Parts: sequence; C-alpha cells; structure tokens
Amino acid sequence: MLINKYISETGHFSRRETTRRIAAGRITINGRVCVKGDTVAPGDIVLMDGEKIPERNPEAAYIVLNKPIGITCTAAEHVEGNIIQFVNYPSRIFAVGRLDKASEGLILLTNNGDIVNKMMRSEHHHEKEYVVTVDKPVTDEFIESMSQGVEILDVVTKPCEVSRQSENVFRIILTQGLNLQIRRMCKALGYRVLKLERIRIMNIILDERIKRGEWRHLDKQEIKLLMSQLNHNETEHE
Repeated sequence: MLINKYISETGHFSRRETTRRIAAGRITINGRVCVKGDTVAPGDIVLMDGEKIPERNPEAAYIVLNKPIGITCTAAEHVEGNIIQFVNYPSRIFAVGRLDKASEGLILLTNNGDIVNKMMRSEHHHEKEYVVTVDKPVTDEFIESMSQGVEILDVVTKPCEVSRQSENVFRIILTQGLNLQIRRMCKALGYRVLKLERIRIMNIILDERIKRGEWRHLDKQEIKLLMSQLNHNETEHE
C-alpha cells in the first residue's frame, strides 16, 4: 500500500498533508526516511516525527473468499488481479497465507494481525484440506507415498492424511505450507495437478454459502471456534 494511503487510512492525516510531511522528511519506514511513492507492507514500522502513528481501530473483519483461478494473493497494488482489489473491502485487510494463482477455493482475509501470526506458525499444526485432480489414476502407492512424506525443496514433507475420492481425484490434509507444496509433491511422484481446490482451513469450511468469486463474513460461531482453537494451540506451545 502506498504510504500516503496507509497514513490517510488511520484517519489522522489526509494524503495531501501526508505528502507535505514526507517532503519534509518527517516520516520513516523501518527507520529509513521515506520518499514519495514508498509502499508499506504488513509488519512495517511507520513513524512520524519519531513517534508511532495511532491506528484507527476498525471493527474486526474476518472474511472468507472462494478464490477463483487467476487471482493473486498479494496486496501489491501494481499486480493485476491482486486479491485485495478483487475483494474490494471498504477497509484495510490482508490475506492469511497464500493460495497460488492457478489454485482456487477457500482463503481467509482479516484486519486482525494477531491471528495472522498465530495461524501462520507451522508448529501449531493447523489443518488445511484440499481436493486435487491429477492427470492419471491415483494408485495405492501414490496415496502411501504422499501420506508418508515426499522430498521437495531439499526437505521431506511432514506425514499427512491422503485419501482417494475418485479415479483421478484425492483429498489431502496438510499441517504445513511449503511453497506450491501439493503441486511439487505430485510432480516428484510423476503426477501433474490439473485442478487444486482448498475446501477447509481449520474449522472454516467451504460450503454452498459462497459461490466461486464471492466472499462472506465469518459468523459468530465460526469466529468463536477459530479463536478457541488458536488460543488452545498458543497455550500448548508456550
């Protein structure tokens, strides 16, 4: 997000006033004096006159999107088809994790940075479930190899749950999130992924309430259960 937009969304300064303060060298990003056109990413430290800019406290937003193929999970405004512009939510949100451009299905977006950190920590073993279509019949050997772990990116993937759904379709439940993990695992075993859809993240399930390309807010019960699971896992690993 451009620094002008980022600061204006705090509700304390307009973009024009922000531009004047940038020109005067009064704003820093991660300790560096910023210049016009600089961008801010989640986690960056933005200071004005050496002090943190008070954030606006928007109502917590928890959104699930049924992502279509072709949408990129980035907040970078210059990327065509980025997920933030696609959702077009009225306040600042960001995606929890990624779902690659060629994949589809469930992805969570929020303005709650705390749960992003908790959900992204691999040691918490949060489950993500996918339905995958491949280019040839799924064999018992394939199921066993995928379940036990496959060597990709110089590591062996963690054991996971895999089951055959039909001749060329299987389900897989992962508790880690390596880059393009399922596609790389399949490729290592001689298979090519034709379709990859995420259908669940922890207790959040892709259902008929959201068609492809649509999104909805989590309901109160979903949020309550999600927070309960996150807090439980946080306590277990303290």
